[in-house]
Amino acid sequence: MYCGSIDGESHEASQRKIPPASSMLWVRNLRQYIASGAGLGSEALMVAYCCCIDSFSPDHVKPEEGSISRRVQRLAKYRFLKKQSDLLLNADDLDAMLVCLRENCVIDDATGAEKMNYEDFCHIASVCTEQIGPKCRRFFSPSNFMKFEKDESGRIAILPFYLYVMRTVSLTQARIDMSELDEDSDGFLQPHEMEAYIQGLIPNLAQLRDMPAQFVQMYCRIAAHKFFFFCDPHRRVFDEHVRRGKSGGGHAREMDFESFLDFLLALENKDTPEGLTYLFRCLDLHGRGYLTTADIHSLFRDVHQKWIEGGNYELCIEDVRDEIWDMVKPTDSLRITLTDLLSCKQGGTVASMLIDVRGFWAHDNRENLLQEEEEPGEE
Repeated sequence: MYCGSIDGESHEASQRKIPPASSMLWVRNLRQYIASGAGLGSEALMVAYCCCIDSFSPDHVKPEEGSISRRVQRLAKYRFLKKQSDLLLNADDLDAMLVCLRENCVIDDATGAEKMNYEDFCHIASVCTEQIGPKCRRFFSPSNFMKFEKDESGRIAILPFYLYVMRTVSLTQARIDMSELDEDSDGFLQPHEMEAYIQGLIPNLAQLRDMPAQFVQMYCRIAAHKFFFFCDPHRRVFDEHVRRGKSGGGHAREMDFESFLDFLLALENKDTPEGLTYLFRCLDLHGRGYLTTADIHSLFRDVHQKWIEGGNYELCIEDVRDEIWDMVKPTDSLRITLTDLLSCKQGGTVASMLIDVRGFWAHDNRENLLQEEEEPGEE
């Protein structure tokens, strides 16, 4: 691509070149870090600039595995993330900050809460900078002080501020850890990368650290799949998962483990946009993006049969259909869309009525169930 060293006009031109914008903040920072040439020689700078920065563009062909460009890309990414990690407060720093906050605050006579005004805030910033270092200074900006609720004296409580610092550090560290696992540096984690991230968290989670070793891999797989279920609802179509067995000896319609997890998550989270999106695509048998009165009649037919077999009173399917229409109030009176179900705030209930006789029973007996919940338990 390019050869020779970078100097003179060619170097200035490379500095003036503006990479494509990105919505990923760490990607933008990485581009700026590489473009600045901090710690890199001129030749390495050009390779990094050409092969690492442009790799974030979706139209760019990524460097081959094992190539010099790929190695420089990984080195630049490692150095950037290491620098960002070094700028974070560690556990000792956070403890020291809490001590500084408590030693330099005032006690509210009415509530007993520990508070500080802006002058105290600036003084604590100076003390923390002396004891901890400049990396804590960014938390003591005027804009941060203005984020918190103030009393009539213009003071803020130190606890919400300290929790804000802790959460910011925790979220930033999590982002760095995830970025380290992003093998192709495209700003996204693949399922196996998310599994690795979750597995790294387990030793630090009290409820999970004693998990049997033979179940760890399966737990990580399930947990990672749940993340992807709620982060990517619109690319999941039920018919894409139901297929013949890979060996050729399976039945016509089967689910693999990931498909079963999707289905289970949707059933357990019917009231969420992600769960309802999945279930709507299951109900949309013709793939038209909407349900008609005929579709409702067909879908409820099996539920109606189970209802009668359970010894319940006779139902008129047309009455149930009309009730669903009244609940949803679709924009088009002849069809129900996913948008209609999401907007009516009762989409989960409608889905339950159409796929599960127990869901319909719960809806039909909702007043009795509500009354039972409100009545005090017997002594």
